[in-house]
Amino acid sequence: MSLLRAIRHNPQVLCRNIIARSLSSQTDGEVRIAQVLKEKFPQATALKVVDISGGCGAMYEIHIESDEFKGKRTVQQHQLVNQALKDEIKAMHGLRIFTDVPRK
Repeated sequence: MSLLRAIRHNPQVLCRNIIARSLSSQTDGEVRIAQVLKEKFPQATALKVVDISGGCGAMYEIHIESDEFKGKRTVQQHQLVNQALKDEIKAMHGLRIFTDVPRK
């Protein structure tokens, strides 16, 4: 089960994440990356961008769930995300990508 699906099906975890996120606002980099991904993947049903470098913007973790990944291998899904973020990636040290297709 993907992290996004687990969070969606476990409201207690979701509530803790919302509270934790509301106590610490998103970084500019998280907001910018999320905006780019929302534009490139308008069918995304879940999206989470986290700066895992302590807020300096050197490394991000992205969880994205979209019908646009349907029928594509994982490497192809990740290539789509990398292509969408090609300008942002230039300034990063690393990127963790987790993709999934929504189950209906």
